[in-house]
Amino acid sequence: MSNTQTVRTRFAPSPTGFMHVGNLRTALYAFLLAKSQGGKFVLRIEDTDRTRYVENAVEVIYRTLEQAGLPHDEGPDVGGDFGPYVQSERKSIYLAYAEELVRRGAAYYCFCDKTEEHDGDEESVSIGYDGRCRNLSEAVVKEHLADGKPYVIRQKIDKEGVSTFDDLVFGRITIENKVLDDQILIKRDGMPTYNFANVVDDHLMQITHVVRGSEYLPSTPKYNLLYTAFGWEIPQYVHLPLIMGRSEDGTIAKLSKRHGSVSFENLVAEGYLPEAIVNYIALLGWSPKNDREIFPMPELIEIFNIHGLNKSPAVFDYDKLKWMNGEYIKAMTPEEFARRSFAFSGLEGTPLAEKWNKIAPLLQQRVEKLDEIPEKIAFLRELPEYTVDFFCNKKSKSNPEIAKTILNDLLPACEAQQEWSAEALSALFTGYATEHGMKLGLPMWGIRIAVSGCLVTPGGPAEIMEILGREESLRRIRLALDKL
Repeated sequence: MSNTQTVRTRFAPSPTGFMHVGNLRTALYAFLLAKSQGGKFVLRIEDTDRTRYVENAVEVIYRTLEQAGLPHDEGPDVGGDFGPYVQSERKSIYLAYAEELVRRGAAYYCFCDKTEEHDGDEESVSIGYDGRCRNLSEAVVKEHLADGKPYVIRQKIDKEGVSTFDDLVFGRITIENKVLDDQILIKRDGMPTYNFANVVDDHLMQITHVVRGSEYLPSTPKYNLLYTAFGWEIPQYVHLPLIMGRSEDGTIAKLSKRHGSVSFENLVAEGYLPEAIVNYIALLGWSPKNDREIFPMPELIEIFNIHGLNKSPAVFDYDKLKWMNGEYIKAMTPEEFARRSFAFSGLEGTPLAEKWNKIAPLLQQRVEKLDEIPEKIAFLRELPEYTVDFFCNKKSKSNPEIAKTILNDLLPACEAQQEWSAEALSALFTGYATEHGMKLGLPMWGIRIAVSGCLVTPGGPAEIMEILGREESLRRIRLALDKL
């Protein structure tokens, strides 16, 4: 690639229904590589394997990239100079290129039926093809084609010697040609395989850097042989290490559902912020040259350098993601937190929904995931069952007898309270503690238990009582006295 050539990367997912964090990391690094160099980020939908196609999966891809803050410069929905950007809409392109390879002696027609092929497709592992159609005479090939005999087109690979290529992460890689199979390029239905279509499309779309998982390292020589056969420039490769997960027994294996949520949508549904997920995924295989861990997208673009990518597999640490998510939540403005967290509150359609702007500030510094919110505020919707033992607290020196006395004193004062606000109620409790020569924590503990039924609450008793309102707060205090 010349120094003046614009960097062009692509993200080419298959529409299979959800976005795995590994796919998202590929998209992120391809995006960062392009944007850090002032280049273009292209979205291409690789839907040649119709058996894996899931309805509406393309919309999931669009939505995920938008939520993750990875806008593409070209793609099916935004257009561009190299469209169409959906492979099934490019079907007419691939056969001509495959036939050109046949003419050049780099591919051949294979007329074996499916039981004879013993060959996989897409990213599945192939047990190899014995090459029985490699050396059919031109006359036999013409006869079979004239008879309309079904065929695939296979790449013809010289099994002698080795293939060597350079990867920007793993360095120089050498593969023995004898392990490379004569992969299918065009299937019986005329559709290309993934392995062929991505080479043709990457060339036609002028992709300069191919970013993908390290599982494609062994297949790369096959792609390079295709580029060479066409006389095309080979792009630069960026193969990414695997993302691993830690099982309960401490063993490490490729990240899967048994480790936790592995799709972007599920993580968002669990209360992780998209920007926190992206920030965390950016560090799964890439290291900035400092000790910082929180990087908003503009800073990621500014500091991203491909030389910071690691060869070693990265372990997806849900605890670390949770911590990072909590940091993002704490850094929000109160208004933004209230707006983005309400959907997780479970309060829509309830009287408490109108008080969300008072509830949300009590939660922002106390949650690490938004789905923790319902449990933390459940006591506001319904007073939980609790025992009088809750009124015992060594630190404030509270016990049921003392709590009963305090609540008996404060109930009429609360009933007579004119202004029902957290400030006014707090002043009432402070005045009571001063008047009786006790530390404020003592009356506060009894009131907290009475109005919440919980040992730990977001917010103190005054804030809780303002949210509950006069009638419900007094009802709960009377219930506490009955219990005591």
